[in-house]
Amino acid sequence: MRFRDALAAPGLAAVAEVKRRSPSAGDLRPDADPRRLAVEYERAGAAAVSILVDQRFGGSWDDLRAARAAGVPLLAKGFFATEEELRTAREAGADAVLLLLRDLENDAAKRLLGAAEVLGLDTLVEAHDALELARAEALGAPVIGLNARDLETFEIDRRAQLELIAGAPRDRIIVAESGIESRVQGAEAELAGADAILVGTALMRAPEPARKLAELLARPLVKVCGLTREEDVAVAAEAGADLAGFVLVEASPRWARDVLPVPDTMLAVAVCVGEPSEAPADLVQLYPHEDGKVRGRDGVLLRDGQEVARVLDLPWQEADPGHLERAARADGRIMLAGGLGPENVRMAIETVRPWAVDASSSLELEPGIKDHERVRAYVEAARG
Repeated sequence: MRFRDALAAPGLAAVAEVKRRSPSAGDLRPDADPRRLAVEYERAGAAAVSILVDQRFGGSWDDLRAARAAGVPLLAKGFFATEEELRTAREAGADAVLLLLRDLENDAAKRLLGAAEVLGLDTLVEAHDALELARAEALGAPVIGLNARDLETFEIDRRAQLELIAGAPRDRIIVAESGIESRVQGAEAELAGADAILVGTALMRAPEPARKLAELLARPLVKVCGLTREEDVAVAAEAGADLAGFVLVEASPRWARDVLPVPDTMLAVAVCVGEPSEAPADLVQLYPHEDGKVRGRDGVLLRDGQEVARVLDLPWQEADPGHLERAARADGRIMLAGGLGPENVRMAIETVRPWAVDASSSLELEPGIKDHERVRAYVEAARG
């Protein structure tokens, strides 16, 4: 399979990286075995593997040759400026090469894109700001990487990266590079419009890089909703929940007057009825009005006002024996809600295969007050 095709598959793809050191982080894993890691990454779900071949990162062309033991496409990463370097990459087993617009004028980038096509190489054209993104688009780059790291200062700006992703052309394959250390950060990039994430440092720092990769890619995301107290947010976060829901609807028995602070490992979700709230939140879960009820049945998940997922729920305080079967037939990105708890969430996941699951009332001691043991049990069951 070609590099670009592997990244275009449904869902969030991952390019897992092998690098022994970096200028920003120093030594990461000096004894890294690219052959073993590439194979383990493939088993953990990587769509492609990136190999640093530059000596400044402790890499070499031999690392690329060794990684060929894996069956997934290989990306050669270095500071390439000549057609000869691309030819060397191809001969060493690369399926794709990195082209840094920071270091290449348009004429040079166009020449290298043409040379790569002749050689049968895909390209990952990397941009760091809006100007470089526009250049990549104008050059016709099929795969565009948007790097959160400033290569001069080594600082990470994920907010700026997410804005670039959201504004990137949808007819290109978009890869979020750098700064992704948790599952929810990968999900943020996904919801902004990224097709794939490229992760290196977080994997190489992990005791078991392949297990860390599997954790980043694992779905469904897990949401604990109806939160009203900081101590309950803390327990949900400690248990491993990805999303924290705050019901900003006064008629709800779980009414939260504000969206509470959440740690970097979680996204805050404002749950609203009729109209989105202006309260600061990463996402809005919006339901329609329904006469005589707190909310209508199904909702949508919004990011900056744009729908990014459907919420399939039960009717307010009603049952539906066909709920899971209905959800299993739905297309697209689904958040499954309604009647979920520690006892049944695993069965629901296996039936529906949703992108996220959402539980609220089943995790309570009383409305708005969470049972910490049930929160932990639900998250553990949902994460498998």
